[in-house]
Amino acid sequence: MQVFPAIDLLGGAAVRLEQGRRESAKVYSRAPWEIAARFAAAGATRIHVVDLDAALTRGTDAPADNRATLKKIVEAAGIQVETGGGVRSVEDCARLFDAGVAYVVLGTAAVKDPKMVEAACARWPGKLVVAVDAREGKVAVEGWTQATSADALDVGAAVARAGAGAVLYTDIGRDGMRGGPNLEATRRLAAHVAPCPVIASGGVARLEDLDALVPTGATAVVVGKAIYEGAFTVEEAIARTRAAAR
Repeated sequence: MQVFPAIDLLGGAAVRLEQGRRESAKVYSRAPWEIAARFAAAGATRIHVVDLDAALTRGTDAPADNRATLKKIVEAAGIQVETGGGVRSVEDCARLFDAGVAYVVLGTAAVKDPKMVEAACARWPGKLVVAVDAREGKVAVEGWTQATSADALDVGAAVARAGAGAVLYTDIGRDGMRGGPNLEATRRLAAHVAPCPVIASGGVARLEDLDALVPTGATAVVVGKAIYEGAFTVEEAIARTRAAAR
């Protein structure tokens, strides 16, 4: 299982939220590209970047433009970067790929515009990661602010059939709370969408949480707050997952 350290962008800064709430933002760095370089030096093979400004913007409000920051992250890291947040069209995907990212993450579109997801998966085979963000098994969209009746397993299966390169599963209630990942939900989803890879996200607090995720079938895990708060390092996380997989 691979470890993907996370960088969440808000106003050009690296922040972490609790359960996706903007008002809970804690700023960790005004130079997120420096964090990206440190993650790469620590042995990470991919960095997970979320543009929170784009994800949380509604209506005609113009979000803060994080494209320059994203390009600096890609250049400084020198490794694969996957990014999402507010991606609503094939054109949005194209702009992100043009910025140098290796993978684009779609979320809301999986529920609201599945035809667009199919088109994007067809245009960039294996390069689209589709986020399935759920509360109590039901998918939430629009930066986690809108609940839906869509079942996480059903959405995961649909995007896997559409050709998604991976499904990114987040238990919203656990994100940023460091209370441990939702192991059973991750296991169910991984079995349901196989052979499409599942990336686990949300709640990792200790190295033991990584041990517990390995047998769920997840192929990778996104880790954010635990690293920023010093619970463990990227190097320790990578070593732990390698040991657990033996």
